Amino acid sequence: MIKKILLVLVAIIAVICIIASFQSDDMNVTRSATTTAPPATVFKIVNDFRQWDAWSPWSKLDPTMKKTLEGPPEGVGAVYKWSGNNEVGEGSTTLVESKPNEKVGMKLAFVRPFAGTSDVQFTFTPEGSGTKITWAMQGKKPFVGKIMGLFMDCEKMCGDQFNEGLANLKKLAEAAPKA
Repeated sequence: MIKKILLVLVAIIAVICIIASFQSDDMNVTRSATTTAPPATVFKIVNDFRQWDAWSPWSKLDPTMKKTLEGPPEGVGAVYKWSGNNEVGEGSTTLVESKPNEKVGMKLAFVRPFAGTSDVQFTFTPEGSGTKITWAMQGKKPFVGKIMGLFMDCEKMCGDQFNEGLANLKKLAEAAPKA
């Protein structure tokens, strides 16, 4: 009887692994929001890690998260490192591209809960008298990520956090003093 149960479990695990192996290696998440603030205002907030706690959805998930900033205070070379609870994990974000009022590009490196890297871009497109903010992230899914994706919608979970962050960013940008 135990042998049959073990064989069934092994078969189930094998089927899950086979199905996961056919999942895409690529992970892409993109969300957008529109604000009445001009591109320069939104760019200034995103380009400066010192302002991230005011709008980042992950800061609220672990208010006691340890954070350090390295390099210049803003722009290319600025580094934000964090280590927190299981909801936020540990890693670093490095600004690798900074085009005033247009784009901020980042390299995101996770240490835990799973090691991995992703490329992140914030783009700021004039729209009417305001700005369309697009937050995009691309990376490779490790095999364990493919398995997890069979049981939970990781794109939606991350996308929901992007939406929350964009809503917070919009409020912050619209409350900023007008230039």
